[in-house]
Amino acid sequence: MSVQTGRRRFLENAVWGGAVLGLGQIGLFGQLPSVSADETVVDSNLVRFDSGIEPLVRLLEEAPQDGLLEAVATKVRGGTSYREILAALLLAGVRNVQPRPSVGFKFHAVLVVNSAHLASLSAPDSDRWLPIFWALDYFKTQQLKEESASGWKMEAVDEASVPAASRARAAFIEAMDSWNAEAADTAVTALARTAGANEVFELLYRYGSRDYRSIGHKAIFVANSWRTLQCIGWQHAQPVLRSLVDALLNHGSDPNPATSDLAADHPWRYNIELARSVRNTWRDGTPSTEATREMLATLRNGSPDDAMDLAAELLNRRVSPQSVWDAVLVGSGELLMQQPGIIGLHSLTTANALHYAYQATGDDMTRRMLLLQNCAFLPMFRQSAVGRGAVSDRTVNDLKPADIQSDSLQETVDEIFVDVSENRVLAASKVRGFMHAGGDARQLMNAARRLIFLKGQGAHDYKFSSAVLEDYYHVSPEWRDLFLALSVFNLRGSSDRDNGLVERTRAALV
Repeated sequence: MSVQTGRRRFLENAVWGGAVLGLGQIGLFGQLPSVSADETVVDSNLVRFDSGIEPLVRLLEEAPQDGLLEAVATKVRGGTSYREILAALLLAGVRNVQPRPSVGFKFHAVLVVNSAHLASLSAPDSDRWLPIFWALDYFKTQQLKEESASGWKMEAVDEASVPAASRARAAFIEAMDSWNAEAADTAVTALARTAGANEVFELLYRYGSRDYRSIGHKAIFVANSWRTLQCIGWQHAQPVLRSLVDALLNHGSDPNPATSDLAADHPWRYNIELARSVRNTWRDGTPSTEATREMLATLRNGSPDDAMDLAAELLNRRVSPQSVWDAVLVGSGELLMQQPGIIGLHSLTTANALHYAYQATGDDMTRRMLLLQNCAFLPMFRQSAVGRGAVSDRTVNDLKPADIQSDSLQETVDEIFVDVSENRVLAASKVRGFMHAGGDARQLMNAARRLIFLKGQGAHDYKFSSAVLEDYYHVSPEWRDLFLALSVFNLRGSSDRDNGLVERTRAALV
């Protein structure tokens, strides 16, 4: 059999006879109520605390792994809502998995909840439960690891040490600035009970971006916590914020950063002064392709200080901050292409989190700091990548559009995801060719999400795909096709092995 004939036969018989990469529905959940998009939007009435969530959290904690999906399916059939399941999943995570010794690894049981939620939002109604069922199973795996390793559970707060509402903000800032985890725990408890949600997260956007430790997971946790709480309701904030603050104050084996001068903290201290040098009307600049290219070159070859300095200079030259963000996002994708794996994918998921905070904050100085910090982080990610092995010298300038020979654009989509499994550089070139030929990015993104549902093997598949497919719309139109092409270096291909979740979930619904 010729290679071309074998390839054509594979495409014709690919998962479910070719239905995977088309836009048909998986259709696993006919026995469960479908989840409408409206159900995932928070109701303003949900700001009230609802202690009724506790039994559902206990169910997730106590059910055995081989019976958890069946137990949740029974609850959903009985009327338990998507939002209730999502809330219980996040709360079970923060109560049973600690963000130590690292804000990563097993703690992805918490970090991935919002990513699964975003995947659900983008799925057809009939498929919307699948990412949540995956996250439930993943939580149980990580809960059991924590139980075996340490037996840790989140303890009740020390009520006697919780400051009065009038002192909560000052106590929180003092504790965070001194890296005092015990004092921060009680202070954030007071804030959760007495302050407004936006007031609290205005503080957290800054603390989540102030150091490079945990390769971006701190910023990711801040953004993901806020986004999930907006869906499930602020009444669930207290345990989430306690876990979040513990994560933000994790400095591993480093000495106390408040009394040390460490590389992970340098950009923040540098940017406090640099941000003040940026002109007051910095957001009204003009987009510039040349400025984006100049910034890309510095992110590729310069130091963190070089990147921060150039970003401030461009803003003072009246270049639009969007042109700087374009360089950060495309440059992160370039790093992933140069070294596919853990560092490159986190450069993208961190950029997604910092960009989200940048859009959400109402404080002008915080917004400046978030952009400058991200400019510093990308050269630091690059340094981390060099420490892990070879980094290709291929750049985005080398990624040219392939000549599309397929008879239909849908066939090209199918070919792209075969190539993702076999030759990612070719797949990326075909993405560019597909878009140049008039293809619809949504076709590619729907196929990519479907393959994550079917073949995703871990939290990073959900975290990465949710971040990068969202950020397609955050990149300027002239850079979008290139950015989408770079995403294939960490997407799933159609010949990757199945994750087995589809069959496990179907069995749970029998």
